[in-house]
Amino acid sequence: MIPNGFAEVLKNELKRVDDASVTKRNERVIETFEFPSGRAPRAIINGKQYVLFNANDYLGLRFNEKVKAAEHDASQKYGAGPGGVRFICGTSAVHVELERALAAFHGRDAGMVFSSAFALNLGVLHALLKGQSKDSLVSSNVLVVSDELNHRSIIDGIRVAGLPSEQKAIFKHLNLADLRRVLKENIGKYARAVVITDGIFSMLGECQDLGALQQVADEFSSQYPEGVLTVVDDSHGVAAYGRSGRGAEEATDAKCTLLIGTLGKGFGADGGYVVGDRLVIDYLRESVASYIYSNPVSPGTAGAALAAVTLVDSPDGKKLLEKVHRNVERFMAGASKAGYTFAAASSHPIQPLLIGDAAKTKALVAELAASGYLVTGINYPVVPKGKDEIRVQLSAAHSDEDVDEFLAALAAAGKKLQITA
Repeated sequence: MIPNGFAEVLKNELKRVDDASVTKRNERVIETFEFPSGRAPRAIINGKQYVLFNANDYLGLRFNEKVKAAEHDASQKYGAGPGGVRFICGTSAVHVELERALAAFHGRDAGMVFSSAFALNLGVLHALLKGQSKDSLVSSNVLVVSDELNHRSIIDGIRVAGLPSEQKAIFKHLNLADLRRVLKENIGKYARAVVITDGIFSMLGECQDLGALQQVADEFSSQYPEGVLTVVDDSHGVAAYGRSGRGAEEATDAKCTLLIGTLGKGFGADGGYVVGDRLVIDYLRESVASYIYSNPVSPGTAGAALAAVTLVDSPDGKKLLEKVHRNVERFMAGASKAGYTFAAASSHPIQPLLIGDAAKTKALVAELAASGYLVTGINYPVVPKGKDEIRVQLSAAHSDEDVDEFLAALAAAGKKLQITA
């Protein structure tokens, strides 16, 4: 039983959230999916069909028959769950195979798989940034430098590390001149610097120029006794962006110290992963609490992810990547023709349409839902006031007809709500 005083506190907080129109707990329940031939899967919600333009399944792999068969086979072989944490009860061979495949996919020595990319960021950033203690010889004399629009999991990972404010810096979004300024101003103050950024930014689909960022890090690395490390979370980039699906690194000709990704977006499965030099990965296995003390993804999920990584790195995967890129071009041309303005220049499957008004954004989302299309409205404080947008997400699963019919609904809604001319 909740004490009355605390119950009132919770009621007031929920009312504050509801009054601010940022409620998240009233989730849509997808009852099942239907699969019309040659078209994207239709989500069934309250008996009605919807085409999803708000999902991270950029290549349509969560419904791929090979991926689903691999999930079934791994579950049959290893069981429905992992049975416990890896260092206590052992690890399934499929988890080891997956980590090797991910390392090879990204041209790294080693990799680790986590229960989620969010849990990964909390644990890995803590291990890289944490203060020195009797249980660790790792120096606490570290500066962390973060892009101002980094994902919440990165922000929370830095908070969990518990560094004092003077050891935390933010550089302006995508502004590498500002990053250079921060690193230059802190020469001689810290043993090492850790530069952290998203590869693809989830709200706008923008790509950090990782090649140029790495050049800045290399420029200053010799001026910090332990060097300058680069950590990139490219959860929206891998299996969605770049010629062969290797994300922002591939698109910008870069290789960072540590690359973080997810298996729950373009790869169509679940879980997070990090790849890098074996020395760093060995250290992380010994120091990251969210890895050591948490169960891994289920064997079935690991099997599905392994099949997905193999598929992306194949001729079939190349075809899917080409298809999603064509869908992006088709959508961009159609939305521009319909009179919409993009909130950012993006060639990624995330396509943000600038609406600029919270009420109109909400109305547009509702109008599209009434037409059978689900998109996400993004409002303050996730984006600045006056920068309200709808985030459209394209997939290789969308047929040309799916995209064209959605564009027609988008054009009609824009005129009806006086968003477009």
